[in-house]
Amino acid sequence: MFEALPEASLATLLGGRRALILAPHPDDESLGCGGLIAAACAAGLPPAVVILTDGAASHPDSFSHPPARLAALREAEARQALDILGLSEERIFFVREPDTQLAAHAAIIELLVDMARRQDCGVVIGPWAGDPHCDHEIAAVIAQAVAIRAGIKLLSYPVWGWLRDGETAPVTGWRLDISAQLALKRRAISAHASQYGRVITDSPGGFSLPENLLAIAARPYEVFLIP
Repeated sequence: MFEALPEASLATLLGGRRALILAPHPDDESLGCGGLIAAACAAGLPPAVVILTDGAASHPDSFSHPPARLAALREAEARQALDILGLSEERIFFVREPDTQLAAHAAIIELLVDMARRQDCGVVIGPWAGDPHCDHEIAAVIAQAVAIRAGIKLLSYPVWGWLRDGETAPVTGWRLDISAQLALKRRAISAHASQYGRVITDSPGGFSLPENLLAIAARPYEVFLIP
């Protein structure tokens, strides 16, 4: 389904404007649209990237990395990943809502609407509502509300939704060729080392990025959907 979408240029997707990119967790920005971020930075249109939750639920019951330490680690990984993609520190923002407890509060929406205006963003890019994760679903609701309130374009990107490709209703959108940015994207994803199951070893139920998702993220294109 996603593979059959037509190709579009960065100019078509962004319309010559900066993007406000919403990531539910640290790593979603790299997995879902790391190529677009790198391409936009290279084109002189660096986006504003907002990480909505602290990511601290990925390794429950870890003694070496309790929630506060894990949140700090994941934030540092996101900064490193975005630096690899070419984004400067002043365009990276952390809302720090509790992982798995994201809610579409009016205060968050107002914060992001104001940010979109201050950063001169002409498009909001959030996770696809079809991603089967509670924070991704709520982030999609937030992205839609921000787009409506700010009066700007809305696009969405799948992360976990790739593993459902073909199981959902037909979608509309585009594929963006990121061949030139793929090496940077792969380095950015690798910067999220805590999510590979090697850094934190004392959490039996700890999360580890699955190989099938990493293989999809290594493809030379990304998908951006019209919700």
